[in-house]
Order: sequence, then structure tokens, then C-alpha cells
Amino acid sequence: MKIFDSHTHLNDSQLFPEAEQYQEHARKLGVVKIANVGSNTELNAKSLELAHQYADMYSILGWHPEDSQNFDQQAADVLIEQLADPKAVAVGEIGMDFYQTTSPKKVQERVFREQIQIAKQLKLPISVHNRDAFEDTYRILKEEHVEDVGGILHSFNGDPEWLAKFLDLGMHVSYSGVASFKKTHEVHDSVRKTPLERMLVETDAPYLAPEPFRGKQNEPAYTLYTVEAIARIRDVDPDEIASATYQNTLELFRIED
Repeated sequence: MKIFDSHTHLNDSQLFPEAEQYQEHARKLGVVKIANVGSNTELNAKSLELAHQYADMYSILGWHPEDSQNFDQQAADVLIEQLADPKAVAVGEIGMDFYQTTSPKKVQERVFREQIQIAKQLKLPISVHNRDAFEDTYRILKEEHVEDVGGILHSFNGDPEWLAKFLDLGMHVSYSGVASFKKTHEVHDSVRKTPLERMLVETDAPYLAPEPFRGKQNEPAYTLYTVEAIARIRDVDPDEIASATYQNTLELFRIED
């Protein structure tokens, strides 16, 4: 079994010092490729540092909505330079976050749109963060014609109705440990209805650890438990989920295995 953790944060200060140990543990559990996601200039740089150090790590680079109030032309110029790196595979995580955020909605929207334009300029897919902002996230993606570059709704936690809307835009959806939680019934319904060719898996470590580690610090190795949870929900073999999501991630990020 080969698994691709399509969205994690070994560049985060909690995980970065022990990145080698996390990478070794991941490989033992079949997680053989990892995409580390940035959210500002510093964390983007740390993601690239890891990607240069480890052949099986890649970088998703962008400005998180919570950091968007600090995104200016200089930051955009640096981001474009960072995205020119051969190990950069997507722009992210970008999007909208209306949960206890300090960045005004109008600023988030402007920065989200600007980064979609950067993705189009560089012909890269996007990794989208959406928290308590389904309507606005969908509206912006539709208005910006996300189908021109494609992308991922990371850690998707919507119901099947929202799933259908984003699939209609040509998006992929990625499931995190939330899919393993016992009471996230709407997410389970979406897992069942997601076309396998549009599905990815992730940890979003150090957050959202799956069962049986819920509430503890997450790490890329635990992608295995999300794969197993999805397989149970869909009543298929975990190898089928691992193989399909692995191949989908390679194709979306244009990575040769």
C-alpha cells in the first residue's frame, strides 16, 4: 500500500524540528509521499526547505486567509518566486475563513482572488481552505473560473449538496481525520458520494488527528487511519482507497512516480 498525504504541515513549528522522525514513521505506515502546505512567506520557505531535503516531500505554497491582512505586493512577488521552485506543486492554502478570524472578509476575498490569478499565471492547481464560508468560497471559485487550473477543497467537511456544487466546478475533495469521527454523519455521506477519481486524503497535521488518536497531535503517518475509515464507510478494501487517492494526487500535482 502506498499513500500520499496531500496536505500536512511538517513546516509548522510544532513538527519541523522532528521532521525526519515523522517522515520515517510515515513510511513505516505506507505514507510514502507528503505535501507540506504553507500559509505565509516564512512557512512557505520552511516547506521548500523540507522539499529540498527529502525527495518524497513536495510544497504547496500560498497565504492562508488568516494571514491575508499581511499580503501585499512584496509578499506576492516573493510567493511567485517561491512557486517557481520545481518542488512547488500547488498554490495554497488559500481561501476564506470566517471562524474567529482577525482578517476582514473583504481582505480575505481580495487575497484569495489574487492568488487564484497567480495560480492561473503559473498553471498550478490550488488548495482551498474553507471554514464556515461555503457560500463565499463557492461564489469566488465559480466567478474566478477555477476549472482553468483545478484544485482541492482540503479537509472537506460539507454535506453531499455542497459536495455536488464543488464537483461541478471541477474540484477534487480531500478528506482528513474528520472523516473518521463517529458523529460527522454529513461528511460520511459525502465520502460515500465522492467519485473515487476526485478524492484525495490528508492529515492536516498537527491538527485533526483521526480516530483512534483524536484530540492528540496529528502526523503524516496517520493518513493510514483516514484511508481505513474511508474504506469502512464505502465498504471497500483500504488498498483501493490508497491506490486511487495516491494516483489522483500524482496526477493533480503533475508528479512522476
